[in-house]
Amino acid sequence: MQEIILSIISQFGYLGIFLLITVENIFPPIPSEVILTFGGFLTTYTSLNVLGVSVAATGGSVAGALILYLIGYQLKAKRIAQLFDGKAGKFLRLSKKDLKMAESWFVRHEKKAVFLCRFVPIVRSLISLPAGMAKMRFSTFLGLTILGSFLWNVVLVLLGRLAGSAWEAVVSYLDIYTTAVLVIFILVAIILAARFLKKRFKWENDKGEQS
Repeated sequence: MQEIILSIISQFGYLGIFLLITVENIFPPIPSEVILTFGGFLTTYTSLNVLGVSVAATGGSVAGALILYLIGYQLKAKRIAQLFDGKAGKFLRLSKKDLKMAESWFVRHEKKAVFLCRFVPIVRSLISLPAGMAKMRFSTFLGLTILGSFLWNVVLVLLGRLAGSAWEAVVSYLDIYTTAVLVIFILVAIILAARFLKKRFKWENDKGEQS
């Protein structure tokens, strides 16, 4: 896959970067680290420049994020609630009340979530779905997505430029960052889920004792 990515960037320049990053935001397994660091390296000996690569990448990030936002926006709340009331919800011991709690949490933290998740691999793509599902104000979503994506892209492009022909070494270090961040993110998610389940079961037990 890396050879295909490098070939597209070398052949199509800014347009290639835009298209690759757009696809990367919809299909997270495509490595944006390779796209951006190699793009940064190309600025050392081609007509591409750091600002142009960063803007093209940000345009792709926003395009991909908007597609996922619109998909989330079109999801019917009633349909999602039905899933929670079905077999899947019973298996996971989740209910419509849990869905509403998750929605209220996102509404309280939506700005921080959308902005900060732009710096978290894989999650930076997926965060657009709940933003759309929660009907987050479009102008706010767009502004935070542009800002977060641009900062992330500029950093990677500059790292690629500074590393020069050793840009692949930067990708290796970024792989370590990706793994570490994902592990931390998963651990935090497990802790939050455990706290949530503990409170919920306590509430159910208290309710049972009262009845």
